[in-house]
Amino acid sequence: MGMPTSMMSPSTIKQLFGHYITDFLPAPVGHVIHDKMVAGQVTDDTQQTMLIADSIIENEEIDPEDIARRLVKWGEEINAFGSMAVGPSSLRALYAIRSGKSVYESGSVGDTNGAVMRIGAVGIYGKGELERTVDAVEKACLPTHNTNVAIAGASAVAMAIGCGINGETDVGTIITKALEAAELGMSRGNIWYSASIIERTKLALQIVSKDAPKDKIMRELYNIIGTGVQISETVPSCLAITKMANGDIVEAIQIAVNLGGDCDTIAAITGSICGAISGIDRIPEAWAELLEKVNPYDFDDYTDKLFGAIFK
Repeated sequence: MGMPTSMMSPSTIKQLFGHYITDFLPAPVGHVIHDKMVAGQVTDDTQQTMLIADSIIENEEIDPEDIARRLVKWGEEINAFGSMAVGPSSLRALYAIRSGKSVYESGSVGDTNGAVMRIGAVGIYGKGELERTVDAVEKACLPTHNTNVAIAGASAVAMAIGCGINGETDVGTIITKALEAAELGMSRGNIWYSASIIERTKLALQIVSKDAPKDKIMRELYNIIGTGVQISETVPSCLAITKMANGDIVEAIQIAVNLGGDCDTIAAITGSICGAISGIDRIPEAWAELLEKVNPYDFDDYTDKLFGAIFK
């Protein structure tokens, strides 16, 4: 749903669409990345999430080298090496891997949100357990985002997803556990410079806790925390939207879609967290039908296989 508004400012979204978006729309003509994409068509966030799910289903573990191979093959299939379809950290790492660099070196400076946008299946694999989750995230991040800040951000989101899968519904508890995972994640990977994900999340939570109109809160979140590709913007904003929507998947996705910035990624991540909290029954049937119709994935089949590989 965030595909048409991705990489747009809030003012551009209002100018182009003229209303608060609540459903799937096609990409506007000439979109900088998603030109000619149809309503409900998934972007690289979901494609890479399913790619990692495939790896877990086949290997029943997190295998960094297998993930790297799949990412390179996928990049070649979508012509990622000649377009803007892949983020800067992933693209740089994929070039390095393709040229022969080890996966233990290729992701040494990755600090953007590619690490977290595809972490959904890893969050399920982590089962809401702190050490298991961060260990799994560290391995999944290795090929493209082997930095402490990327691992921290991805660990926070993976932990939130795992908690939701376990049946936790209190958003405050989930965010607390997510930040514990972020803190542990900061001890992993290559040390890299970044604003603190934990401190920025605390600030973001203060913003969305204000007694103010929804549009004003959204503007502050966009202007102060940011919704760009840096993981130190993405993760705090996603956790804050989760709180703002109180874990409701429909409201959370719609906020993310209209917020501006990297909308498809923000919506995908927030949707993963809130989907785990809300459960399948909260997802409108028409949404699920459209997604199945326009995308080459059998999501129910993936669910069965993924849970079979993890919860044996």
